[in-house]
Amino acid sequence: MSFTNRSKETDWQPYFTTRLVDDFGTHLRVFRKAQQRIAEKGNQMKDQAEELVDTFFEVEVEMEKEVCRDLVCTSPKDEEGFLRDLCEVLLYILLPPGDFQNKIMRYFVREILSRGILLPLINQLSDPDYINQYVIWMIRDSNCNYEAFMNIIKLSDNIGELEAVKDKASEELQYLRSLDTAGDDINTIKNQINSLLYVIKVCDSRIQRLQSGKEIDTVKLAANFGKLCTVPLDHILVDNVALQFFMDYMQQTGGQAHLFFWMTVEGYRVTAQQQLEVLQSRQKDGKHQTNQTKGLLRAAAFGVYEQYLSEKASPRVNIDDNLVAKLAETLNHEDPTPEIFDDIQRKVYELMLRDERFYPSFKQNVLYVRMLAELDMLKDPSFRGSDDGEGESFNGSPTSSINLSLDDLSNVPTDETVQLHAYISDTGVCNDHGKTYALYAITVHRRNANSEEMWKTYRRYSDFHDFHMRITEQFENLANILKLPGKKTFNNMDREFLEKRKKDLNAYLQLLLNPEMMKASPALAHYVYDFLENKAYSKGKGDFARKMDTFVNPLRNSMRNVSNAVKSIPDSLAEGMTKMSDNMGKMSERLGQDIKQSFFKVPPLMQKTYSDPDHCRVAAPIDDNVDDNIPLRVMLLLMDEVFDLKERNQWLRRNIKNLLQQLIRATYGDTINRKIVDHVDWMTSPEQVADAVKRFRDAFWPNGILAETVPRRDKAIRMRTRVAGKTKLLEVMPDELKHIIGAETTRKGILRVVEMFQHSQLNKRMVYVFLERFLETLFPQNKFPELFHKLHSRSKQMQRYKQRLHSTQAPSLQK
Repeated sequence: MSFTNRSKETDWQPYFTTRLVDDFGTHLRVFRKAQQRIAEKGNQMKDQAEELVDTFFEVEVEMEKEVCRDLVCTSPKDEEGFLRDLCEVLLYILLPPGDFQNKIMRYFVREILSRGILLPLINQLSDPDYINQYVIWMIRDSNCNYEAFMNIIKLSDNIGELEAVKDKASEELQYLRSLDTAGDDINTIKNQINSLLYVIKVCDSRIQRLQSGKEIDTVKLAANFGKLCTVPLDHILVDNVALQFFMDYMQQTGGQAHLFFWMTVEGYRVTAQQQLEVLQSRQKDGKHQTNQTKGLLRAAAFGVYEQYLSEKASPRVNIDDNLVAKLAETLNHEDPTPEIFDDIQRKVYELMLRDERFYPSFKQNVLYVRMLAELDMLKDPSFRGSDDGEGESFNGSPTSSINLSLDDLSNVPTDETVQLHAYISDTGVCNDHGKTYALYAITVHRRNANSEEMWKTYRRYSDFHDFHMRITEQFENLANILKLPGKKTFNNMDREFLEKRKKDLNAYLQLLLNPEMMKASPALAHYVYDFLENKAYSKGKGDFARKMDTFVNPLRNSMRNVSNAVKSIPDSLAEGMTKMSDNMGKMSERLGQDIKQSFFKVPPLMQKTYSDPDHCRVAAPIDDNVDDNIPLRVMLLLMDEVFDLKERNQWLRRNIKNLLQQLIRATYGDTINRKIVDHVDWMTSPEQVADAVKRFRDAFWPNGILAETVPRRDKAIRMRTRVAGKTKLLEVMPDELKHIIGAETTRKGILRVVEMFQHSQLNKRMVYVFLERFLETLFPQNKFPELFHKLHSRSKQMQRYKQRLHSTQAPSLQK
């Protein structure tokens, strides 16, 4: 009860809103720095896992300055000694003096706490396989996506993972070939065999490349490989991800004034149109604010002119002097209109498009290749063949050599006299066993020389997505023609959104059923007919996804369903996220609403007042006395670490900040701190503590008998669990996030976090950090920080760091 009462009196808000996230972000920063240091060394002889652990704790002591946990995390003997000392201190604080003086009882309780409770618990929480299983359990409602799975395989740098997946795919392939099937089932079996052969081929290719040591940076390889996709300038200017790369390039070439002028005019136009519409509506209501509104617009227009076009502007947009003079004349004698800058903006656009310094050179720059990677428009050339040039085309789908082992689907006879028409006639929301989803009614007309048929079939968006994946795998040319509307994670049952998606899916269907499209790919008709038949759609990847689930053993523990938290997020969040990533027009609207501030230099989002940001804790820049929303600031800093965004431009960081602001406000409103405190009060109430103790007892001593140690799972299963965890994490990432920071950055960030959890010693370090911060928060008067410094004082890394520090300071002291 003493522990319970103390926890109720503790202010947990700083711990949950700042310290917890800060500790995780700092742990990730240390891991990232250790990876970079190893990459710089380029030592292939030493065991990389061992070197990573050594380097990790070397970086930790440089960042923490006064503590290093290498001994506790790498030496079982030192770990047991640390837990005994810690439990002794806790017993001294919590037990009555008389009970503490009883050595026999104290030592007995200490051993139970340290070796019977804390050590097994820490070992379990630090086990990479347990963490991977827990991740899969947390997002178990998400289906495994074939595209995400193949991305993980192509990016994997672990031979054990690839061999485990290859072995399982070979086992499934052998089973499918043993089946005696006929009729409609044969096509399904062929598709599954095709997919498995492709997985095996990719695994073999990836293993060979890793074993040969010829791993190549895809972006660098693609930059010199040859023809790249061409993204028009007008598309770049309206895409969040593409725009940030073009912005970086324009700053390098000194053309940023032209781009910023174009963006500011977009914002001015939107704002002016809105203001004039409001003015007109007020005039109809008998309210007169004409002079005030026109005065604000005039001030905004003059601000744009002074910032970019006047003689005093620095840097100045170099454009036709006659146009600038005409604009100045108009500003001086006429009321400004939304279109007042259009002529000059058009000239600036033409300049950026035609001038060799800008867009033409941008297409030849490595930033353009990186942009394509972030937009998922960069094919991986490393799968195009072997180094000797004799390999097969292998850029995203089964190749001809694989298909030769099957009947060629292109030989399926088609009747050219058959005409097929289809459109989505209606949409609705269905609820099946507690799961809500949208359903689209497709009206299909099929006409030939002798008959005409009409029927309705019903498909979900996931059916469309699976169908799109199947046909773009089989017919690579369709990937650049057919564009399926993107997924939306939140608020995807909104009526307005469903109508928009219905319209987009209709456009997709009409393009697909175009006679020229069917004529160009005759075998496509088989897939289209199958998709539009009046029957339940059999997903091509469904069985393969089910096979992926057999790669891992599901968790059998009874845990709370956390997916409800995602379903309960209010509509305002989804609306905000949509506005963040929709298009340049909405972004310009935000620029326009704050247009006056754009005339002055905006301070950076993160004030870097400290000397070396990579050698301090993540939350170091935060001033508790200044920042009014600490959770937002810490979450932004955490995203910096996960996705390595610190070097990106401030425009991108502002978008991310706005996204997180809407996330916090939509989820918690303006009472996030109060909600956290209330939840912690509930968690630490006597009833909840008693229930936690009961569940802990039942887990370790079911029916009063000590539970048997769970046997360690087979290595192949653990490797496949890791792959499944990566796949699910990549699949669950919302498209809104990819639209803001880019697909490639999202993938790298997710894989970095997953890789961090694959080292038990590093996981132990994080668990001990959480435990230490927990005790420091719970017992603020007992000088736990000093205690932990003493308990970790025998660290070898700490001793070496102090020696290096002393050797570097000695010469300066002698001077």
